[in-house]
Amino acid sequence: MAEENTRNTGTTLHEVIGTSLKQLAAEKKNRKKWLFIQPKSSTSMMVDSGSVSMPLNLIMVATLAGEFFNVTLIDERTGDPVPEDFSAYDVVAITFRTLNASRAYSIGDRALAQKKIVVFGGVHPTMMREEAAEHCTSVVYGEVESVWDDLARDILQGTPRPLYQAHELQPMTTMRGPDFSYALNSEHANKYSSRIPVLATKGCPVGCNFCTTPTIYGKSYRYREIDLVLEEMQYHQERLGKKRATFSFMDDNISFRPQYFTELLEGMSKIGVRWNANISMNFLHKPEVAEIAGRSGCDLMSIGFESLNPDIIKSMNKGANRLQNYATAVNNLHRNGIAIQGYFMFGFDDDSEKSFQATYDFIMQNRIEFPVFSLVTPFPGTPYFEEMKPRIRHCDWDRYDTYHYMFEPRNMQGEKLLENFIKLQQEVYKGRAIMKRMQGKPLNWVWLANFKMHAFTRKLNIGMYL
Repeated sequence: MAEENTRNTGTTLHEVIGTSLKQLAAEKKNRKKWLFIQPKSSTSMMVDSGSVSMPLNLIMVATLAGEFFNVTLIDERTGDPVPEDFSAYDVVAITFRTLNASRAYSIGDRALAQKKIVVFGGVHPTMMREEAAEHCTSVVYGEVESVWDDLARDILQGTPRPLYQAHELQPMTTMRGPDFSYALNSEHANKYSSRIPVLATKGCPVGCNFCTTPTIYGKSYRYREIDLVLEEMQYHQERLGKKRATFSFMDDNISFRPQYFTELLEGMSKIGVRWNANISMNFLHKPEVAEIAGRSGCDLMSIGFESLNPDIIKSMNKGANRLQNYATAVNNLHRNGIAIQGYFMFGFDDDSEKSFQATYDFIMQNRIEFPVFSLVTPFPGTPYFEEMKPRIRHCDWDRYDTYHYMFEPRNMQGEKLLENFIKLQQEVYKGRAIMKRMQGKPLNWVWLANFKMHAFTRKLNIGMYL
């Protein structure tokens, strides 16, 4: 009957629930206080060094919570201190990846000892919910937006449940614009990258066996109305007082629906922004995709080339990556003034010393502006983790940063793998190699990133990866 009434009045069930939550919050004389925490990692690699991206997911949850609760956001990566005493708060909410799980557990245990409600969300609590549950009051499985109404009501009533898991994921049409003031009001806000995070889509139907995205956001592909994405961009243009604000799309696979993608880019071309994104190889062999991307203000695409070995690509279930299209995709982007951040992974069973040489040749011949190298890391909860479990060297989450040595490939000894891995990085980031790859390219932050990597790779040694 309630659903019938909402249909007749044109009111959505989500709006009805929101109204009841407001009424419940109004009945409480004192608004509960939430402390949102983005914990830092302890890796020796360049993960949380320099400027960091604003924590968009945490900001989005803080925006939801701000309607009913008093909210404080702390980003430990920028230097915000986590208090020892949590007496000023009712709820401590932490989002984290595997890399900073140990730090999150430490904070969670301390907050529990002080009788606070502790809520965990993010990739690692979703993939390892039983482990996470030992250090918190409630685990949010997957995206919080789809369980927020239940979570908020239970917190208001003081009856939080151990697990919040959505039966179905909400469409992105209900997504509120994030309130960035939660992060920008920090005294350490100058540590954030000037690139503003933005989200247009969620989910990825591809399902690579090493990826956590299908579990977190589902295999269905959801997207926001294009007008809302453009309005958010224009808000930041006005906030910054400059038309050409620079954005980073946080989407896992923004180009999966070509029509949506091209319509979004056409809209962006009219408002004068600069942007970068992760993008699948699916469509980059088509010249028109790179052309409209360049025209809409794209200055860099992040592409997971992963490997130059077709057997490895097949084993990853990454059908979008076709080796015969690699050079074509690169040329299409370069012709339209778009730089490439190329990701390459090593440590697969089919890797050999030839894999490193083939990757070096590809990078140099195609002048990949910003190559990024990682070691294969089976993340907990993924099919790949279960497959490799008997061979994984350890479960020290602090070292799950995609740079530490997890297992020995069948065709290479571990020491030989690491020797070649270090050599490749040092060769690619030698001064003369940088000049060859970057010659004639615009003088911008990509140049600076290369020279930082030059200094960093000089110091690499095998012990750093163990």
